Amino acid sequence: MNALEIRKPLIAYHQHSDDRRTSEVLSMLVQGKSLALVTDAGTPGISDPGGKLVEGIVSKLPEVVIVPIPGPNAAIAALSVSGFPADAFLFLGFPPHKKGRRAYFERVAENEDTVVFYESTHRIMKTLVELAPLIDDRRICVGRELTKLHETIYRGTAAEVTEQLKSTSIKGEFVIVLAPK
Repeated sequence: MNALEIRKPLIAYHQHSDDRRTSEVLSMLVQGKSLALVTDAGTPGISDPGGKLVEGIVSKLPEVVIVPIPGPNAAIAALSVSGFPADAFLFLGFPPHKKGRRAYFERVAENEDTVVFYESTHRIMKTLVELAPLIDDRRICVGRELTKLHETIYRGTAAEVTEQLKSTSIKGEFVIVLAPK
């Protein structure tokens, strides 16, 4: 918005926003105001708290028209450069931080189709180590900071990509694409 010199009021809406913030947005819509949901990276509503806001609008104000404007999406970007079949794939968002991680990775490993999921800079190495024995030598493609300035693509087995990451920066958001069985 700064680059385009658009000067409009901004309201923060993030994963810690509570029902009061959702009610505030709903109130503006009831008043007839036009709003835009914009994220700092990625597509609103895809593994993003914007999905919670859209859900609230759809359930409480079904007459409000929601118009998508496609933007960068790390999952689709990674899938498109992975070299793996994309006619059928499973997108799983972020793995759980603690409880349910093992079951999550077992689900990833057991899936027959291409699997796409996100991981944070804080857990990428741990995730690859946990995933490696479950997927054996299945190929993966890992994208770092996709659609952004420091975009990097890593390819190989989970063990090979782990080694590649050890010799580079692991700052940023990651997308992991697992080849089909």
